[in-house]
Amino acid sequence: MDTIRSVLVPLHREGWRFVAIFLVVTLVLFWLWAPLGWLGLVLTAWCAYFFRDPPRTVPVREGLVVSPGDGVVQLIERAPPPPELDMGPDPRLRISIFLNVFNVHVNRVPLSGTIGKLVYRPGRFFDASLDKASEENERQSARIDLDGGRSIALVQIAGLVARRIVCDLHEGQVVRTGERMGLIRFGSRCDVYLDDGMVPLVDVGMTAIGGETVIADAAATELPRRGEVR
Repeated sequence: MDTIRSVLVPLHREGWRFVAIFLVVTLVLFWLWAPLGWLGLVLTAWCAYFFRDPPRTVPVREGLVVSPGDGVVQLIERAPPPPELDMGPDPRLRISIFLNVFNVHVNRVPLSGTIGKLVYRPGRFFDASLDKASEENERQSARIDLDGGRSIALVQIAGLVARRIVCDLHEGQVVRTGERMGLIRFGSRCDVYLDDGMVPLVDVGMTAIGGETVIADAAATELPRRGEVR
């Protein structure tokens, strides 16, 4: 039963119309030529797989920053946050997570707080794995205000084949760690800009699970974690 549940997970509401379109096209392909129909069936199954929205067990201890999406930690470096968020020009530690077309693309809130600012900015569609994607690609930026005047930022970045960023947040909204907040179609990247004093607990190359993997800790006293390939 657990195996069945792990496969038959719910679909995000954004996915139903795409699955329906794929199914209609598949029926047409079967009518034209059966081998094409089987190919369409495979693509329909992939479409449903892409929009899957599995439940996640979210760590709830105060100060834990969770990954906003499934994917590989690609960059950990200091960079100025998006200027449209009014967070100042000083560089912050940025953790970038790359989501390929086979990852779950439902994004989640990295840390509880209040949405202080929400800005959409059109842009290019470079490969989301490139460093310049943070500055030049289409993006949806959100500033999450925390207690004590601190803040972090979450940026949804469109990728090479992504053409649609869905964000369900609104300014002034109170959010909780791990809550669903949107998705990006199809292949993308999420950047999290930490506040000073938040210690990263992942390293480049690690695989993160959205809503579950702790990527940073506001209360940690240890040094940033480092990993090695084995």
